[in-house]
Amino acid sequence: MKKTLLLAVLMTLLPITLAYAQSGTQVIGFGTMYGVDGPFIDSTFIRGVLGDELPWVVGSARGSLTSDGHLRMTVRGIVFANDPSVPPELRGINDEAQFRGLVSCLTENGKKIGTVNITTVGFPATRSGDSNIDTFVTLPGQCVAPIIFVMSGSEDKWFAVTGGEQ
Repeated sequence: MKKTLLLAVLMTLLPITLAYAQSGTQVIGFGTMYGVDGPFIDSTFIRGVLGDELPWVVGSARGSLTSDGHLRMTVRGIVFANDPSVPPELRGINDEAQFRGLVSCLTENGKKIGTVNITTVGFPATRSGDSNIDTFVTLPGQCVAPIIFVMSGSEDKWFAVTGGEQ
């Protein structure tokens, strides 16, 4: 009886185990992001990706990238900062209908190092700055030191990037 029950449980779990084994392994996971601000505004300091011209804040963010290119992000409250440089009518809101993800990888080619940036399609974003990005990207053969960005849906500018501040 115990052997039959154990066998039944194992047979039930087998498809789940196989599905997990076939998915990619986690390359990077994160639980916070940094909103574009200060010297990152309107600059390409991070991997050549242009920061927005106004400061943004991040309420919360979490996500992961797996070796098979599965990018998942759940972001909440990515909105314009309550800052004097932001027009009053934009403070505390998101004016974009969509957010996109961008994965930036360093690659090697012989003795040279290059940067490969892969941008996703747009995903719906709310006025309160909430969005769920769940897609696959084609990663290069090597993806060293990956950085994940939340991008504007309408232009090539970032609002948030993996990292944090105290």
